[in-house]
Order: sequence, then C-alpha cells, then structure tokens
Amino acid sequence: MYRYLFFIIAALSLSLQCLSKSPEKQITDAMIASDWFALDSLYKAIPENELSDFIDVFSRCLIGNRLNRPQVSIPAFEQLLSVHSEEISNISTYAMMYAIDLSRLGQNSKAASVLSDVLNSNRQNLDSSEIKKLERVIKRYEWLAKYKPYSIFLNDDTGIIPFNLVPAGNPENKGMLMRLQESDINGIGADIIFDTGAAMNIISDSLAEKYNLSPLDVEVKVSGFRSSSGSFALAKELKIGNITLNDVPFLIMNITSHNAEADRYIKDLQLFVGSELMLQLKDLTIDFENNQIIVPAEAQQKTDTAPNLCFSSSMNLLAKGSIRTTPLLMNIDTGDASFGTVGKTFYKKNKKLIKTTGHPTELRRGGIGGAEITKGYTLPDIELSLGGSNTTLPYIEVNPDTDPFGYECNLGLNSLRRFRKVRFNLVDFVLSATE
Repeated sequence: MYRYLFFIIAALSLSLQCLSKSPEKQITDAMIASDWFALDSLYKAIPENELSDFIDVFSRCLIGNRLNRPQVSIPAFEQLLSVHSEEISNISTYAMMYAIDLSRLGQNSKAASVLSDVLNSNRQNLDSSEIKKLERVIKRYEWLAKYKPYSIFLNDDTGIIPFNLVPAGNPENKGMLMRLQESDINGIGADIIFDTGAAMNIISDSLAEKYNLSPLDVEVKVSGFRSSSGSFALAKELKIGNITLNDVPFLIMNITSHNAEADRYIKDLQLFVGSELMLQLKDLTIDFENNQIIVPAEAQQKTDTAPNLCFSSSMNLLAKGSIRTTPLLMNIDTGDASFGTVGKTFYKKNKKLIKTTGHPTELRRGGIGGAEITKGYTLPDIELSLGGSNTTLPYIEVNPDTDPFGYECNLGLNSLRRFRKVRFNLVDFVLSATE
C-alpha cells in the first residue's frame, strides 16, 4: 500500500513543483515525507478554498486514518471514492483504509459493503492477489458484523488492570514483559502479555482451542518478523482486571520463530493483547510504580492538543521522541523485552559518537516467523526524551544497516520503565511520560 501512496503523491508533487511556496506544495511535501504531524498542522493553518478539492479531500483521508480521527476520514474517504476515483490509482488501497476506519467505529457491515462494491466495480483492473486479499477481508468484516466487538463493561469509576513483570529472553539481558493479572478468557484463567507493539491481539492455535474461541475459516497474511499466515477467532468474553470485554477478535498464529535458541525464550509466550484493544479502551496509563494499568470509566472529550502519536502503515503506534537530541519516530513496543534498538537513521547522524564510544556486538532478534543475528553496537549512557520527559538509558542497541522492523527506533519495555507512568491518550493521540 505504501509504495502506491508514494507514487501518487510524488506525481502530485511534480505537477506542483513550480508553486514552491504554495499551500498545495507544502501539503504534498508533508505527504511525501509521511509526516502526518506536519500535514495536520499545515492543513489547519491553510485558509479555506486555497486547496484544490482533491488535495483537500485526500489530506483529510490521511490525517484521519493516521491520527485516529475516523470522524474526519470516513466522510473524506466516501467523497474520495465517489467523486475522485479516477484521480487515484489502486483504489483498493484507499478502500481498505476506509474500511479500517469504519471498523474502528464498529461499522463492520458497512466496511464489508464498501469493499464488496470496490471489488465488483474494479475486478477487471485488479490482479489475483489483490482480489484474494479483498475477498478475505470482506469475509472477516461480514463475520465481525454478526457480533458487537469490544463491548466494554466497567462497574467501577476506574478500570484497574494489575500486571507483573516477568523475565523474557536471554537472562543476561535482564529483559522483562508485562503479564496481566486477574485475567481470563471465556471463564478460564489466562496468562496474557500486554504488547503495545502488536497491532492485533494474538493467540496460539493450541490456546485458541483451550479457551473455546469461535473461529473464522479464512486465512490472513500478517507482517511480523517474517510474513506469516494465520486465521481469526472471537473470544466471547475477555476479563482483564475489573474490565470485561465481549466479542474480542484474536489472530490465531503459530507462535514460533523456527529458531531453536529464540524459541526457548518465547515458548511460554502464547497470548498477547495489543493496540487494537488499547484503541477501544481509549485512554490508559501504565503505572510502573504500582504495577497496574489505569483506565478511566469515561475517556475525556477530544481537545485541540497537537498529537505526538500516529499510526504506521501497518497500524502500529509510533510516537515522536528523541535519543541524544536526534528526533526519531519510535515504535512503542512493550512486547520488546529490551531497552530497544535504533537503526540506520540514527547511525548516519551519530556515526562518530557510535564509533568512538559504542561497543561492537551481535544483535539478536527473534519473533513470530523468524530470527536473525547481525553486527551492531551498544551505545551506553544515552539520553531519551519521550512524552515531555527525559531519562538516561544504560544503553541502547544500534543497527547501522537497517531500521528495526522498518522503524527509526523500536523502543522496548525496559526503556519505558525508566518513567513512573506512561499515558496513552488515544482520543487526542498524545503519549505523555512522567519522570
């Protein structure tokens, strides 16, 4: 999807290059850079009627989809597909984004209908892989439409989800993961890992059977450490702390890296809840002092606060931050048991420092579908700025050749634990940290 978006926006930019200071040039530059924060800020500042209708609509589609404002993107996508369909290529990409935003508001039947209409109208222009993907996604939304996903029940004024920190990975690295306490699925006690880096809730096939999940017989392709296949199932009831949720979707995966060393450490980690669940809770604070996640019974109303969170193209939560004053877009990943990894973006800007003070090392990464060992560095005593607060990390790993999982920085749980509290306000899409 992303490469199609790039080609579309690049073509728009070339047609506007003579208007170097024009509002449309500024807008398309932000799109090309995938800088959704700049796009949002620019769009708000541009007077009405100074953008062409297409650029105006396209801006609202991207702002709403990437900054979790479906109330903005849904009417814009409707206009894009009905009025401007001839001005975009790969219409199925934008129909998919539209369907995602509809589903976030529980409109799964409409999401399926939108994709069915696009498939029926454009089948002759789509290759077989695109057709199969649309057919799978349509079937999933039709299935979800039979239920009321993420119906939430909370009798108290505040939701409290206690957690324990459990060792993970090689003991020498002192890695930790968050295991939710007082949790069960369909009345059976469950050990659930809280993973902000997982776009979906994930369960192994054996546990899906144990907890009597209702399956959907359709394959889904998943991009993780390696591309993998899975299927969907529904938990009729999920309890986490004093919060009860009904009709919770899970992705059933074979949770293995196919690497003997890595699988020794992940064999007991078979059940995760991720950012999809977080979006439904709307506002949650990880309290590392008291080992609990706090969720207000009612989330605050949206304000005009500028966001510092956005979605990646794969719907992971990314936050603006910096390491050693180098601005980076960070994948916030409590499923990463380490302090985290920075990649080639950081390396290029800090090469001299890394060469003089960093320690050469082997970087070992493992996850669903694969594992690898690469050459890199550990950089000691490094400053982290995140969510309005600062701390010093004992070290962070540096991969000079590639960005970890495609992100400038993958920030792990050990780094987040340097703060007393980390709040995800997913209404305003703002992450804040308390020292």
